[in-house]
Amino acid sequence: MRHLLPLCLLLTSCAVFSGEREADRMDWWREARFGLFLHWGLYALPAGEWNGATGYGEWIQHSAHIPVETYEEFVAKFDPVDFDADEWVRIAKEAGMRYIVITTKHHDGFCLFDSEDSYYDIRSTPFARDVMAELAEACRRQDMRIGWYHSIMDWHHPDYLPRRSWEDRPADTADFERYVAYLHGQVEELLTDYGEIGVMWFDGEWEETWTHEHGRALYELCRELQPDVIVNNRVDKGRGGMAGMTAAGDYVGDFGTPEQEIPPTGLPGVDWETCLTMNDNWGYNRADHAWKSAHDLIRTLVDVASKGGNLLLNVGPTARGTFPAPALERLNEIGTWMDAHGEAIYGTVASPLESVPWGRCTLRPGDGTSLLYLCVFDWPSNGKLELLGLGNEPVGARLLSAGGRAVNAFRVDGGIRIDVPPTMPNPHVAVIALEVLGAPIAYRAPRIVAAADVVLDELEVRIESQSPELVVRYTTDGSEPVATSPRYLGPILIVDSVTFKTRAFHEGRPVTPVVERTFREVEPLPALAPSSTTPGLTRFSLPGDWNALPDIDELIRFRRVPRDIVETIAMTPEIARERLVVRHEGLLRVPERGLYTFHLTSDDGSRLWIEGQLVVDNDGLHGAVTKTGTIALAPGLHSIRVDWFNKTGSAELSLRWAPLGGKPVLLGSGLYSH
Repeated sequence: MRHLLPLCLLLTSCAVFSGEREADRMDWWREARFGLFLHWGLYALPAGEWNGATGYGEWIQHSAHIPVETYEEFVAKFDPVDFDADEWVRIAKEAGMRYIVITTKHHDGFCLFDSEDSYYDIRSTPFARDVMAELAEACRRQDMRIGWYHSIMDWHHPDYLPRRSWEDRPADTADFERYVAYLHGQVEELLTDYGEIGVMWFDGEWEETWTHEHGRALYELCRELQPDVIVNNRVDKGRGGMAGMTAAGDYVGDFGTPEQEIPPTGLPGVDWETCLTMNDNWGYNRADHAWKSAHDLIRTLVDVASKGGNLLLNVGPTARGTFPAPALERLNEIGTWMDAHGEAIYGTVASPLESVPWGRCTLRPGDGTSLLYLCVFDWPSNGKLELLGLGNEPVGARLLSAGGRAVNAFRVDGGIRIDVPPTMPNPHVAVIALEVLGAPIAYRAPRIVAAADVVLDELEVRIESQSPELVVRYTTDGSEPVATSPRYLGPILIVDSVTFKTRAFHEGRPVTPVVERTFREVEPLPALAPSSTTPGLTRFSLPGDWNALPDIDELIRFRRVPRDIVETIAMTPEIARERLVVRHEGLLRVPERGLYTFHLTSDDGSRLWIEGQLVVDNDGLHGAVTKTGTIALAPGLHSIRVDWFNKTGSAELSLRWAPLGGKPVLLGSGLYSH
């Protein structure tokens, strides 16, 4: 067949870690799996209320438009007389948590530690005690790791830019690089004056003044000061919105940071940590009664662990220095569950199975045998729990939820069956520890991997087995793979339209669903021949309040809109505003015939059109999210248009491109208006 050309390549695997030391310094964090997040500061004093409105949290200064000089008045009132560092650590430890991350400085700029570089710190309050010192010492007394949250953004510092859109402080004397030096000075204090620190957890990196170069320098400073400290990915610019995972590129950071969400599937070889609030706010809000139940929080912890992640569960202490009573109740109940079932969480890795219908699964690999922890949400009414999709022989099973009571496990067609008691032994999650021979043989469907779904000249296609113990076979003639179909042995080049179908086999039997993917041969869009061009793109903006991109053509149909010329599609101070829609349009010069991938990042929504074709749809209300699209283009000039809107909060927009498989770069030269 013309479209199948064998391709022998020397494949090299991407190392997850750059060296043994890097792997070692992550070991404790992977073992811990469960930590306490603490958002505490001046914002605990108003407790979520300002001018009669009660929906605020740790962002109250920004959200309620409180001037700096007014917000500073909280300093003289901050006196958490009930703060007891040892009690906080005891509560976390009894909840089953292994580390604590606390806000040394949030976006409001106030420091909970004694900083030589700022008067805006805990020493200026009536309390006048260094909270960080006391908490770090308490953690060491109780064998708990301490970590620092530190905001890159700072609404108080006179040199931080950009200013808030609602405040009237002048910006003409501000020097952002002077602020960066201040930031480095405080990080040096935090990593020098308080002993060994487990985690540096940065935040507030999304504004345009903070660059990749800034992020790399701050990361390197942390590692220089404490070589074993773990630094999250928000130190740099690679985070993909609230999903939190680092985009492709040379971004630094040791783990991803999904916020208030859990990746839908596991992420093999990637370290990540979901941060989650117990109610709706991170900082204390006395009117926020939307508490998640202990039942749901326990299941969330199990869900995160089953996908190979950590859970950083937040508490917002009160202004007196105590945990809200509903938080204490939930932590106590979680701790009771962890006392009996922590073995299924600590030191485990992601489930080898894609999904189980009755709950979740974690894994503890071993020598000769492996332990699977079957975390059951829905107890079988017939007393028979079936674990399908596993090819191993069972060695034995026991109920963690019943003090280790043994239960019978049998090999059945397609998996393992376990006989369980008629009643679920734990109302939240019941856990069965199942020991099997060898490493797990999971019947996971293979994946068809290619850089695009379109073919121009040729395209490399790979089939990745998610279960290396299985044999992968495929077809390209529309039929379903059988035991005699070609076995996948390496990458394949295709040169025209084709549909791949693949499935995995164990001992000659098909054990996974069929996976298919269609590739379509295309011709490049022809170039335009405008009579004249001017360097730069045309840009204009309109005020308005939207939850999705409006019809901009309709908005401008009967009005004259001022326009300017810009060099690229990116954030600038002129458009870094709330409730705005912006259009960039013009021509893009393509150097040579080929497939090109465009990476559109925005907060909120955006869309990219080339030659009137929608290439990337990134619309909607969301944080900084990157989406991609690929299109075939002939050499020469092509029309390009990007529409973007921002509702409230932070703003971000950038467009990068690359030949298929290349490193994306920001659009710069080669842009024209006509």
